[in-house]
Amino acid sequence: MIPTDTAQSTAPPKAKYDPARAGRGFAILLAVYLAVTYLIPWPSTIKANGPRLAGLFLATIVGSIIEPIPAAALVLIAVTLAAVFQVLPIEQALGGYSDRTVWLVMTAFFLSRGLINTGLARRIALTFVRWFGKTSLGVCYSLGLSDFVLAAMIPANGARAGGVILPIGRSIAEIYGSFPGATANRLGSYLYTTVYQSVCVSTAMFYTGQASNPLAARFAADVGYKVTWLSWIAAAIVPGAISLAVIPWIVMKLNPPELKQTPEAAEFARGELKKMGGMSRSEKIVATIFALVCGLWVSSSWTKIDITVTALLGGALLLLTGILSWEDVKGERAAWDVFIWFGGLFKLGQSLNDSGVTRAFADGVAKEFGGLTWSGLFIVALLIYFYAHYGFASITAHMVAMFPPFLAVLLAKGAPPGIVVYGFACFANLAAGLTHFGTTPGPIFYADGYVTLKTWWKVGAVVSVVNLLIWCTVGFAWWKVIGVW
Repeated sequence: MIPTDTAQSTAPPKAKYDPARAGRGFAILLAVYLAVTYLIPWPSTIKANGPRLAGLFLATIVGSIIEPIPAAALVLIAVTLAAVFQVLPIEQALGGYSDRTVWLVMTAFFLSRGLINTGLARRIALTFVRWFGKTSLGVCYSLGLSDFVLAAMIPANGARAGGVILPIGRSIAEIYGSFPGATANRLGSYLYTTVYQSVCVSTAMFYTGQASNPLAARFAADVGYKVTWLSWIAAAIVPGAISLAVIPWIVMKLNPPELKQTPEAAEFARGELKKMGGMSRSEKIVATIFALVCGLWVSSSWTKIDITVTALLGGALLLLTGILSWEDVKGERAAWDVFIWFGGLFKLGQSLNDSGVTRAFADGVAKEFGGLTWSGLFIVALLIYFYAHYGFASITAHMVAMFPPFLAVLLAKGAPPGIVVYGFACFANLAAGLTHFGTTPGPIFYADGYVTLKTWWKVGAVVSVVNLLIWCTVGFAWWKVIGVW
């Protein structure tokens, strides 16, 4: 899977290079490239480089799923091959690395490191648990709300959930003698399944919820529809709040904990906060920068300050105040990993669209479903798009592969762009809750051993239906009220 829907140091270690596995994987990718390039009857409307671009792009997407080598390395190889075989001029092949969206995501990782390293992120989570953690349901609401707050600034759901939320949740489970195995159902299994599903909702609610959300906004901009940090949260806040409120209750019915009352959890949080003491100088500085950056993001449509400029300003302030050192910046491996795969994949996808391949796909699908109205086609496309995530180990790979062509299909049918853009953007994140590998926190949570595979997939399947019902009814109605469509 692509390692950064946002993998950080909390992710399980990658396996060592296996020549046999890599050889098999590259053989599959070569077969994909050859099949797409030479076996598909491409229409004459596509530019000459279109078939080779499509082959290279789809081979890269498949590679991000089977991962013979890390996904960022695959993207760099694809960018190189695009130039070597003159599919793209070298200036275009490398053009994604100068895009402001790529720099926004990378800089946001540096901002998130300041929140985590100073302890401010953990303080926020513990404060919620102290307030609401007297029941098992309350603990889950506390941890879900913590991730929601952090998602406003940290585009790494693996860092938020795996590095901040999960350690607190596990500590609470262990207070009550709930460990992987025979005692998992006492509390831990419920906490893990509920918090993971809540993280997927928080990830869908913010422009900064995870690394590929800005990419969805960029795809929207390419068809003339503008998405901002404020417009995203305005669209997602109502259906997202309902999902966050309903999910812990639904999961309690599906995977009930033996313990319903957890007064020690609130005491644990209070004790941990006492150990931390008052807010340190560094925490206060980060909180001020956090508020400044979020304020400028919210007001970007009025101030006309680009959100990437705001992110860069926040990073510069962290450096100037000494919260981050240049060694910290150089050592933030996840950020540089994102920079490589995000910039390269973005440019390959954009070039694929420019070559006419995306339009050809849209025309073909529109022809097959010619009898449906845009609304009927939208529902069919959303369901296909959502449940296709059973085959993806990355929100980014899912979004890059399916968002642009489905967007083109619906726009060709006359669908309002707003409902299509936010539908596909948010649903790619919600769909990550289907499996234990749907996005980076999944493997991190599952690896602890509190939840059986059967329980994980059962909860994921039921919650997926609940989320679809909420977002397709209340969500669409809310979007109508605020003028999204």
